[in-house]
Parts: sequence; structure tokens; C-alpha cells
Amino acid sequence: MRWGASPRALGRLPSCAGAAGARAFWRGSVSGVSDKVVLRPVGEDDLPLLYRLTSDPATAGEHEWFGWRDPREFPRRWAEDGLLGDDGGVVIVVRNSDRLGFLSWRKMRTSRGTHCWEIGIALLPEARGHGYGTLAQRMLAEYLFAHTHVNRIQAATEVTNVAEQRALEKAGFTREGILRGCGFRDGQWRDGVLYSILRGDVTDQWQADT
Repeated sequence: MRWGASPRALGRLPSCAGAAGARAFWRGSVSGVSDKVVLRPVGEDDLPLLYRLTSDPATAGEHEWFGWRDPREFPRRWAEDGLLGDDGGVVIVVRNSDRLGFLSWRKMRTSRGTHCWEIGIALLPEARGHGYGTLAQRMLAEYLFAHTHVNRIQAATEVTNVAEQRALEKAGFTREGILRGCGFRDGQWRDGVLYSILRGDVTDQWQADT
């Protein structure tokens, strides 16, 4: 997960299944990743995984530990809207029957009448370094372009998080620049890197693949 991509206040898209259904809604594969990866809505039994990935320092990892969270936060929000709403959402990343982590997105205003999505990802330690993050973020971008009207999806990560920068670039995102002193973690303000992908970028790739 990256700065600004907290699962708080994340919303419902009409085409997503409700939390009770928790069915898979988007699938994909990428070169070098033989197993199918699935994105699906959060089920009640996924809530401990969300808490572990955001509140356990060993699981969250160096770049994602921002202090302990209220353990009631995810159950409360899941009970309200299944962690799917108009301003963003959270989905689980699954390979075969194994839960790998989660993706999130939230609305970012770009002008008075327009917005983009900002996405984030958090994977379990054993799921990192296998290409699943690249595929999952690409799948989420394609899903959001297919089912919402935004023209831009962005993501930000720390300048020292080289693995996530590579994953975003492989997923088709373009590096835009440095965000100086934009994120506070472990007692220090840290620089970030901003990435984006536009609707036309994905459309061009779809056409190239056909």
C-alpha cells in the first residue's frame, strides 16, 4: 500500500458484487506468472488479513508500517458498505485458493468537476517478488477504466521502495516525478515518487494485444 491509499472511506462500484457474495470479478495472467490471479470483493473472513497487513510490522514491511490501527475499523466499514463505495474500494488479491493481499483505490479531486483514482497495494511477504503485484495493479487499472469514467489512475510510493516502482512500471504506469517530503513514516518526512496511467495508455495496449 502507498501513501494516500488507505482503505478508509473506500467505496462501492455498481458492477462489484456485495460483500456477502464476495465472488471473483476480474482475472488475469502475466508473462512469467503461470498461476491465475483473481480480484474479488472483501468477505468477512478476509478482515483479519486486512488488519494484519496494516497493523503487524513484520507483515506490513519496511515501507508500510505507520503504527497500529483501530482493530474495529475494518469490521465497522465492512458492515457499512462491504468496503466498496462511491469514493473508492478494497478488493482481495487471490491466486488459486491463496489470499495474497489486497488492493485499494480512492477518489482524488483533480478539478471542480473531475477526479482520478489513486490506488494502493499490500501483499503478504511470501507473495512479494513473484510478479503478482504487477499483474494485480494492472488488472485493477483495467477494471476501473472499464467500469468508471475516470481518465487517470495514479499511485505513489517512497523513493526507496524500488520494488514497487518496478512493479508499477511493468504494469504500464508512467513515472511523473518526485514528491518532496510528502510522507511521514518512522519519525521522518520522506520523498515519494508519483506514477500514473491514462485511459488511452490501456486502450492502446488492448489494441496491441488483439
